Amino acid sequence: MLKDFKPVLSILLRFIIIYLVLLFCYQFYLNSFKETGLDPFSKMVANQVSSIQNALHYPTQLYNDVAKEQVWFYVKTVYVTRMVEGCNAISVMILFTSFVFAFYKGPKTFVFVLVGLLLLYVINLLRIVGINLLVRDYKEYERIAHDFLFPAIIYGTVVVLWLVWIKLFALKNENS
Repeated sequence: MLKDFKPVLSILLRFIIIYLVLLFCYQFYLNSFKETGLDPFSKMVANQVSSIQNALHYPTQLYNDVAKEQVWFYVKTVYVTRMVEGCNAISVMILFTSFVFAFYKGPKTFVFVLVGLLLLYVINLLRIVGINLLVRDYKEYERIAHDFLFPAIIYGTVVVLWLVWIKLFALKNENS
């Protein structure tokens, strides 16, 4: 009976191990920047969001709140939102990567993960820009945008990428 579940258990075990290793590495990375405020990756994301908003004629400045490990977005003379570590989408990227590598299919796995991570990175930048601009001009929609709409976009992208991976790559030889 256990033999029937061996492929599923193998995939599940790979997912859990990869996820925990990546999560541990990420936590180690975060811990090394505790005294400096927000971690460098999150600061880079905030700076790129600021550049995009400036290009869209929403003058943006950043205020680095080291003590609280956050960066505030100051858009058109108003503090609209703050960026914390969770806004950088690394946890979402770790989840995505773990799932794809659980269904490892050789070198194309690495290519798919790299393309997927790049797409998730761009989607996340646009997500933060969208939240900032929406909150700047329509403060009353902040909660629904931040808590529901924009998470649905980033997690929806992950689900679509997973489905593409499974349908077009991971199970392709088994269905042919």
